[in-house]
Amino acid sequence: MIANSDIQADSAPSDSDKAVDEIIGNNSYHPGVAGAEYDGLHVQCPPHTTERKLITRVDWHLIPFLCILYLLAFLDRVNIANAKSFLLVEDLHLKNNEYNTALTMFFVPYIIAEIPSNIFLKRFSPRIWLPTCMLGFGIASVCQGLVQNYSGLLATRFFLGLFESGMFPGCFYLISMWYKRSESQKRYSLFFTSTSLAGAFGGLLASAIGKMQGIRGYNGWRWIFILEGILTCLVAVVFYFVFPSFPEEAKWLTEEERTYIKARLQADQGHNAADRKTTFRDVVNVMKDHRVWLGGVMYFGLIVPAYGYAFFAPTIISTYHYDPIQTQLHSVVPWAASFGFSLLTAVLSDWMQHRAAFALAPLTLGLAAFGVLLRVHDNTPVQYAMLCFVTMSTYSVLPITVCWFSMNLGGHHRRAIGTGWQIGFGNIGGIIATFAFLNTDAPYFKNGYSICLGFTCLSGLASVLYLISIYRENQRRKKAVRDVGLSDYEKSELGDLNPEFRYMY
Repeated sequence: MIANSDIQADSAPSDSDKAVDEIIGNNSYHPGVAGAEYDGLHVQCPPHTTERKLITRVDWHLIPFLCILYLLAFLDRVNIANAKSFLLVEDLHLKNNEYNTALTMFFVPYIIAEIPSNIFLKRFSPRIWLPTCMLGFGIASVCQGLVQNYSGLLATRFFLGLFESGMFPGCFYLISMWYKRSESQKRYSLFFTSTSLAGAFGGLLASAIGKMQGIRGYNGWRWIFILEGILTCLVAVVFYFVFPSFPEEAKWLTEEERTYIKARLQADQGHNAADRKTTFRDVVNVMKDHRVWLGGVMYFGLIVPAYGYAFFAPTIISTYHYDPIQTQLHSVVPWAASFGFSLLTAVLSDWMQHRAAFALAPLTLGLAAFGVLLRVHDNTPVQYAMLCFVTMSTYSVLPITVCWFSMNLGGHHRRAIGTGWQIGFGNIGGIIATFAFLNTDAPYFKNGYSICLGFTCLSGLASVLYLISIYRENQRRKKAVRDVGLSDYEKSELGDLNPEFRYMY
């Protein structure tokens, strides 16, 4: 917990903060359970529109761009699994576990650069930073299709991880600065399901591109990287002109609408300190909070089965005696199943204004599926169905976990650092996942399934501890004296550590 003495008055409240105060009044806010009444706050929508119409406009100006961006990012990240089916290992003369090491190389810069990328995102604006990173990983993907040896593959995977490091936490961070906690889960999950669409689209695309085998002397795996990388670069150039940014910078909103968007978020989450730079002191202070560490472990445990499936689905499915084209096509169905299940879970979570149960209950589906996969080895329909359950469980819980954690962080700097930490630390699980399914373990992959089972349990345990922690803290704050005499600026500095803040379950 940050003491009041840690608050540095290095900037005064901005003009936009004053404008917000004029709309909502100078009363202290009480961000209780999402959807509740807020004491003293009377946020009025601009007269020329309604809240529903305004938020629908926000949806159309924000979510499609983020979905496209992350779809292409995830596609460029995991298409190496599809490429493996089209002679990548043979062409580059990969031996032993060199393919797995190449997968691991992606995560080295990806983990380290998460928090710095979120800081740069805030400093340079999402409209500039995210398309720049997108162009970078698009170029890296094209180069990946041109490499001639193992060293070249390692180098391109490194730069791919470096440029992709800001995509996931940056997009989640941007969404959190537009929506109230009670309405955020559908948007988070819709954005995150672009990973499922990327998996399904990647399988279909790889089955088609794989037929380009031999064109210009290239095997099909090279064309997978080259064509998908070129597509990413073209979209990145377009995004420089149309990509969204923070509410304070949205030129497609009127001044009155921007003020209203900021006011409704302040009523839900408190002052966000958008005008203040994030410092190293902020990083240290955020990392003192044990709930931030739990948030990282929650995500870490899920990343192992998530990437375990994403990187090795074609390898696993090929053991069911399908040819390369049929393997790619059969990889589509589990991704499609996870897409539908994720959206259903998100809608129910927002409708009930609750996160914890939807972060824990679907895990049981994944645990049961891994248990069956460990025991059943001679029934292809059952094994294939369990792969569907694994993706449905893992890829529906991931966005709920990130949303639950990030929307319980108040203020720009705490949210930027906290989400960057959660995603960065969590992706250490990606390194573990790259060595979970080895060729020597085929066709049963008992080690891989056991590892995924264990880390799913770890995520569930961390989620339970996080729930207990925020419940106890909410109860403590309810019993405490409400008016602690903090100024609006001090509240913005404290974020969710403000005694008047209430965590969402």
